[in-house]
Amino acid sequence: MSLRKLENRVIEDLQGDQMGFGLDGDAEPIEVSINQFYGIEINDFAVSVAKTALWIAEEQMMEATQEILLREFDFLPLKSNSNIREGNALRMDWGEVLPAERCSYIIGNPPFLGARNQSKEQKEDLVEVFHGAKNCGNVDYVAGWYMKAAEYVGPFPVRSAFVSTNSICQGEQVANIWKPISDLGVHIDFAHDTFRWASEASDQAHVFVVIVGFSKLDGDKCLFHHNGPDAAAVEQHPRSINAYLADAPSVFVWNRSKPLCDVPKIGIGSQPIDGGNYLFTELEKEGFLASEPTAARFFHPWLGSREFLHGETRWCLWLGNASVSDMAAMPCCQERANAVRDYRLSSKRRQTLKAAESPQHFGTEIIVKGSSVLVPKVSSERRRYIPLGFIGPETFCSDLVFLIPDATLYHFGVLHSQFHNAWMRTVAGRLKSDYRYSGGIVYNNFIWPDPTPEQRAAIESCAQGVLNAREAHPGATLADLYDPDKMPTDLLSAHKELDAAVEAAYDVDFNGDEEKIVAHLFKLYAEKAGEL
Repeated sequence: MSLRKLENRVIEDLQGDQMGFGLDGDAEPIEVSINQFYGIEINDFAVSVAKTALWIAEEQMMEATQEILLREFDFLPLKSNSNIREGNALRMDWGEVLPAERCSYIIGNPPFLGARNQSKEQKEDLVEVFHGAKNCGNVDYVAGWYMKAAEYVGPFPVRSAFVSTNSICQGEQVANIWKPISDLGVHIDFAHDTFRWASEASDQAHVFVVIVGFSKLDGDKCLFHHNGPDAAAVEQHPRSINAYLADAPSVFVWNRSKPLCDVPKIGIGSQPIDGGNYLFTELEKEGFLASEPTAARFFHPWLGSREFLHGETRWCLWLGNASVSDMAAMPCCQERANAVRDYRLSSKRRQTLKAAESPQHFGTEIIVKGSSVLVPKVSSERRRYIPLGFIGPETFCSDLVFLIPDATLYHFGVLHSQFHNAWMRTVAGRLKSDYRYSGGIVYNNFIWPDPTPEQRAAIESCAQGVLNAREAHPGATLADLYDPDKMPTDLLSAHKELDAAVEAAYDVDFNGDEEKIVAHLFKLYAEKAGEL
């Protein structure tokens, strides 16, 4: 229908003020027909709906053309439209539906199914389409259509575009999906980066999508950038668009188990796997200690992403170093340990059943002896900087945060800079539209600067300036301080000074231009990864 609307606008412009259409003889003015559209649907009812929708659209547009030209066109009776085929699009040979040499465009809105929500058969579809390529079992179902289209077009001048879940251009999936596609000579021509999918349904879901157009053809690039998921698109014309939808070298960031640079390793906090028996609010802790005051030394502050960002107080009871005599003297603690053991024994997971043998410990226990930099796993996309912080060994953390033990003020400064946050924004995954930080993708692949002693000292000084600015606002949570609508002027200024110090350590002068920063980091990554 949209194509016919465009055609009718052209016809109307050509018609102008004429009473009749200025064509020689009986030339047919309408060029767009439903016979030019081919499709595949897995559901027989959907096939019927698609055919009917095409007939209705053609009739409506034909009536509009008649009004423009003051002519009648023979539309009825309806003719059969056999170009919509029933079948599994990932298993069918598209060339049997329409040979690629006769195809001009491939468009669609394939199913949105994440890797964790696919059936066994759908997993097998992806393995078949990607020919067992690396990590192909860990991609969104929509990725199968990209690979299928990339193979189908062969040497022919076909352009493709799909509406897709935004995760195909974020995080770990990017390399898994786009490396095999790139190997076929396919590149991205245009894209809409993340925006919220809207429909006419009253209870519409909050789905965050991208639109990616790709081919083997030459031509100018176009990126429709959305500053937020609900923001209007701003048209840009970059030199290139890589699989992260950035104007940067076409490289792929693979999940790594250790950093590319010589920096402290990153890990996660603990998983109690305790059925809630070891976690307490402030009031719950006070009530517990009223009954068993000797347990006070076994309580520790507990931080996850929410507690860290919003200043919520929680405590954990850790009995890992409690002796047999300690436990005998603390019946309430022993009762909790017994409840944890019973909870774990009710599980079917081998790891959890094994953990039942040590109920005084967390199921997955990561306890850092020294200080660490804490990075929340999920943070609002509205924040220019993911809030970071130092914690001491007295504080225990959940697996909803990352910990970087032995990180210094220098590491804190670089990680809190625009350089690192720009990298994160480009390669990290998302939870809806929020940033989902990753050790294996974001941290381990980030290329650190090689500062002189003076540059390093400048970064440390500016990092301390950020901490000092935070302390100047007692009572404000990190969520408050890093809300872009509320961020204090002194804190923003401290971050700007830190950004400039880190940029200087990279020996570049981008004046905070994020597109240049990202392109530079991809270049450094390509060089570093190529050395391995």
